[in-house]
Amino acid sequence: MTSSNTSPAITQELAPLFSEIAAIVQQSRQQVQLAVNSAMVQCYWHIGRLIVEHEQQGQARAAYGKHQLQTLSEQLTTEFGKGFDTSNLRNMRSFFLCFPKWDAVSHKLSWTHYRKLIRIENPNARDWYQQEAIEQHWSARALERQIDKLYYERLLSSRDKAAVQAEAEQKIAEAEPPALSAKDYLRDPYILDFLNQPSQRLLESDLEQGLLDNLQAFLLELGKGFAFVARQQRIRTEDQDFYIDLVFYHFKLKCFLLIDLKLGKLTHQDVGQMDSYVRIYDQQQRAANDNPTIGLILCSQKSEAVVKYSVLTDSEQLFAAKYLPYLPSEAELKRELELERLKVQAQLLSKKDEAKQGHLE
Repeated sequence: MTSSNTSPAITQELAPLFSEIAAIVQQSRQQVQLAVNSAMVQCYWHIGRLIVEHEQQGQARAAYGKHQLQTLSEQLTTEFGKGFDTSNLRNMRSFFLCFPKWDAVSHKLSWTHYRKLIRIENPNARDWYQQEAIEQHWSARALERQIDKLYYERLLSSRDKAAVQAEAEQKIAEAEPPALSAKDYLRDPYILDFLNQPSQRLLESDLEQGLLDNLQAFLLELGKGFAFVARQQRIRTEDQDFYIDLVFYHFKLKCFLLIDLKLGKLTHQDVGQMDSYVRIYDQQQRAANDNPTIGLILCSQKSEAVVKYSVLTDSEQLFAAKYLPYLPSEAELKRELELERLKVQAQLLSKKDEAKQGHLE
């Protein structure tokens, strides 16, 4: 018996017609992708331009970032939906500052490409990466990899440029994912935000918020000296804002505990990011009589949870000797995270079923 999921074989007679129609569909979908990309990039560039022009009308930069952008974000989100949080508005502002002439912006690159490019401080390097991404048809992921591997800097300093280029091309070919289908493309969260369309991220966001609610209550109920400090607390560097999911202070240990929740697999980047949070927090928030801040990374996956304390090298001995007796173990937290995920998922599915039933009625 033929599976219902198996595509029927095209007859020899229809094969030429099918090929012509398939080519037209593929070309049309590519045109739609380019049109959406171009419209989104152009829209965000102009928003960045308007923000910069308004900021320059006597507004102090620090005050503008704290007040006007937040209010603007709230109003735009109310009117147009997602995609206009303060972080993205700052990206739009940086986009215009990095590319003040619209003629220098390419419609061949997506907003995700430009979000990578605006992080490059060296204008010459930024322009070079942009041109290479266009000419070499780099995906946003390939562009990010080349930036992280300092491709431009290595080319400048190397005598054997051909070898550096060959290595880079090989690494891209090995790491590059298959081309996105039209269905995958239209699920891109930035595209969905721009078009104000609902996405699966809504469910993920609900799951994340539910887990954070339960974990916050769990730590406070342990009775081991935890005091809640903040949720989604912002910490700032000169050019970026970061948001920490949960922040606690431990009175017995006299230190802050930063918690970052990830829905998915734990990566080296996650650990490095938490280490950065800890360093920045120590610099900005830690008092003279506080002990070093510690981080906690919680990764909730479908099959299992992964829990890891993130401790800077110079604090490892203190952590092992004094911190551990007062903190829940990684195994204990892992069990709790797995149980809480099941609870929250059940609650979300129940709400979804109730909403569907109400709609049918």
